[in-house]
Amino acid sequence: MPEDPKPRRRQARGERRISQLLQAAAAVFCANGYTATSTNAIAREAKVSPGTLYQYFPNKEAIAIELGGRLIGEMREAHGQVFTPANMALPLPELIDAVLDPMIEFNCANPAFLALMHGSEVPGRIAEEHDELHASLLRQVRELVGARAVPGLPPERLDPIADMAFAVFKGGLALIVAAEEGPTRDAAVAELKKVMLRYLAPVFGEPDTSVTTPPTTR
Repeated sequence: MPEDPKPRRRQARGERRISQLLQAAAAVFCANGYTATSTNAIAREAKVSPGTLYQYFPNKEAIAIELGGRLIGEMREAHGQVFTPANMALPLPELIDAVLDPMIEFNCANPAFLALMHGSEVPGRIAEEHDELHASLLRQVRELVGARAVPGLPPERLDPIADMAFAVFKGGLALIVAAEEGPTRDAAVAELKKVMLRYLAPVFGEPDTSVTTPPTTR
């Protein structure tokens, strides 16, 4: 007997509805923050009734856990594609592009990631997964600095340098995501890359190509 297609169609409709609710939740979390967001607000954004929302998620925490889990998974995939041996061997300006561009692109495409992860009442499960991701990224930055630092740099300086570079990136990223898309955001990206290049060039023993020598006057 042929397989009944109805359960598959119902499952597909359910997945579409879940995606619709998660997209709405992402928008509301960005606008209001996690703490101030309500399930009613998410339902309104999704243009469904609260009853429909509760068919898929029992509360706001469950929505945040599902959304945060998906975003963290995508973020893990993104950073796994940048810290590659090939990228790590690039000259510093190209290395900065190779590492920062995918991270910036992901966060600009998913502003809910920062909004959700920095909430004061974010569910513990999401906070733990985010902390694990943060630690993994920092560990890779430390390994990069340790591998590329000029000979003779005191070992006790390596971790503080990596920690500062990572902190500068996070601060710049927040400004970039908040900037208006277009020239304003592009300028913020350029400034962040300039800061990273000027900070890391002496550490890596590479020329700072972001600095141009003004013409001499006679």
